[in-house]
Amino acid sequence: MTQSAKFMTLERFINEGEEMHPGATGEFSGLLHDLSLAAKLVWREVSKAGLVNVMGSTDRMNVSGDIVKKLDVFADETIFKAMDHGGHICVMASEENEDILHIPDRYKAGKYVLLYDPLDGSSNIDANITIGSIFSIFIRVSDGGGKGTLADCLQPGYKQVAAGYIIYGSSTMFVYSTGHGVHGFTLDPSVGEFLLSHENIRIPAKGKIYSLNEGNFSSWDPGMQKYIQYLKETDKSTGRPYSLRYIGTMVGDAHRTLLYGGIFAYPGDKKNPEGKLRLMYECNPMAYIFDQAGGKSSDGKQSILNVRPTSLHQRTPVFLGSTEDIGMCERFLKGEK
Repeated sequence: MTQSAKFMTLERFINEGEEMHPGATGEFSGLLHDLSLAAKLVWREVSKAGLVNVMGSTDRMNVSGDIVKKLDVFADETIFKAMDHGGHICVMASEENEDILHIPDRYKAGKYVLLYDPLDGSSNIDANITIGSIFSIFIRVSDGGGKGTLADCLQPGYKQVAAGYIIYGSSTMFVYSTGHGVHGFTLDPSVGEFLLSHENIRIPAKGKIYSLNEGNFSSWDPGMQKYIQYLKETDKSTGRPYSLRYIGTMVGDAHRTLLYGGIFAYPGDKKNPEGKLRLMYECNPMAYIFDQAGGKSSDGKQSILNVRPTSLHQRTPVFLGSTEDIGMCERFLKGEK
């Protein structure tokens, strides 16, 4: 971190970024400030989860059929309450809730739409493994200044105006993009501020790490199986074999892939032909981040950002990574290799 970066807080970076746009009202900056506050509140609970009664499972499942962890519930409620009253958002949607989340009538509705996964990787909570929060921001498409609608939430990923994630690991980072590169800020607990630590993140054009649950190998289609076998073959001229690294938390695996290059994948299989990860809460925002960092996303046939959503909790196969690695994977999936 450079000396100047030590004094570049997330708040200052956001404010200076909006000042570059004539006619900016500050509404977008306010939204991002509220998100950063929510991130700090979730981090506070995550960091002391083993000391207080926020670990373990509740007695209910979310709409995707996953057992809801106590921290999931806390994170979901915290993000909603941090975002509902600022006047920036007209509607929200969360992975933990079946329907869209309306802004309470007592608060002003804004022009933005927020979709979020409050705590990605919740199955790893009790094992003290990296988890995170993921968010996606759109501009409303419905008429009027009142409540937002389902149509506001069901927009393709290329219409996102911002996206990002907060990763709670050995350090806590806020990584986001508003369409002008990807920037990462690390939380300094001693001052309670996110400080610029990774400016203008660029993913390498080609990596040497692949990240996926290889335990599902027998359920993949032949093209996917051939691709993984290809990665494990020895060929110095193409940088093979690749190394396998898999945490089992999308935000953690994607973050490593973003920094080091290679490919993260969660393909469809015989049991889950549409994959297991959610388009609106996980895949769209991550695809936006990778695109802005010079990488690429795919569902095996097209960019994730071009997938047309039909439901809030739609799933999709997903491949994220370096342009060369995603390109090669697509060739195998399409039967060209």
